[in-house]
Order: sequence, then C-alpha cells, then structure tokens
Amino acid sequence: MLGERLNCYGVVVDRFLGERNLVVQSLDPRLGKIKDISTGAILEDGSLCLILDVDDLLRSTDVIVSGGRLDKISPSMQDSDAGKPSKHILVVDDSITVREVERGMLEAKGYLVEVAVDGIDGWNAVRTNKYDLVISDIDMPRMNGFEFVERIKKDPGLKSMPVMIVSYKDREEDRIRGLNVGADYYLTKGSFHDETLLDAVRDLIGEV
Repeated sequence: MLGERLNCYGVVVDRFLGERNLVVQSLDPRLGKIKDISTGAILEDGSLCLILDVDDLLRSTDVIVSGGRLDKISPSMQDSDAGKPSKHILVVDDSITVREVERGMLEAKGYLVEVAVDGIDGWNAVRTNKYDLVISDIDMPRMNGFEFVERIKKDPGLKSMPVMIVSYKDREEDRIRGLNVGADYYLTKGSFHDETLLDAVRDLIGEV
C-alpha cells in the first residue's frame, strides 16, 4: 500500500522476492532524474537493482488515477472526448484540503490536474512531466515555495513555464519576494474565491 489515509493506493507486483540487505548507491548524476527511481544497489549475484522513490511513485499513481491514463480506457468516456486537448496543471501544497479544493475547482473547468505534496515532490514532478502551469504554496516542508519557484525559473528547460503562487502570506514583502523569484502571479488564500483563481489561470494559460 502507498500513500496517506485519504489517498491510499494498492500496488500489484509480479512476485515478492523477500527482504535483502543492500548497500545503496547513488545513481550517476548524468542520468538526471529517473521517474519513480531514487537510488540503486548491486545484488549478491551481481545483478543491478533499482530502488523506488516512494514519493515519486505515489505522485505517478495519483496522475493515473486522477485523470491521466485511466481516463483513456474508461468505458464511460464519450467518443467525442477522445483526443480532446487538455491543459495540464500541477498543484503543489502540503495541505491535502487545499490541494483537493484547488484540484476540484480546476477539474470542473476541464483542466487536467496533478498534485504534489511539497516542494521536493513538485520539483521531481516538473523534471519528469510537462505542465502548462504550476500553482504552488509557500510554506511547505523540505523545500518552500520561494525556493521551488526559483529553481524552476533558473532551469533553462523550465523557465518559460508559468508559475502561480497561492499562499496565506499576504504581506507586501512576501508578494514582492514571490514575484522577484519568478512567479508570474501571486494570490493570497485568504482573499481569493473560485473565480479569482480561475481568472488568474485563464490569464496565464487560457481556457481548455
């Protein structure tokens, strides 16, 4: 089983080989971020073993369940929807309540939404998948939103992707800092309502 209480998934494997004592080794940095993989090891027989990145695997599973590949094979889909273009949005927030509220608002308008639970999870996501927009909180464990946005905007392959900050921080200095690190939009959670967020999304990437 993977996940937290409200987002828990069962994963099927081909077979279970038992427990192993492994010497974990970092992967060559030239490989970049490998989706769903964290590190590697060498087994007793000399064969290679890749070790799963559980957070990344959970996010990938959520992508499938929440509107990715499962939608394509769902018997309830209408033929008219096949091939219909969609715009992908990544919501990064450590609060499951905020994540699901924002996801519900955006999916109701036809956007395909994926979620990440903190800045590191979001950073792994943007390096392995293509998004039209990222919406990020600021106060998160492991990597805060300012650092996350700054990394995106300093990456040559990602800097053109729009990023919106949605945070409870409503001080002017926080807004200025968010824009200075590269955010294209800054909204405060305490003041926006559904249409405020949706209007900002439409301003950045248009409607579906």
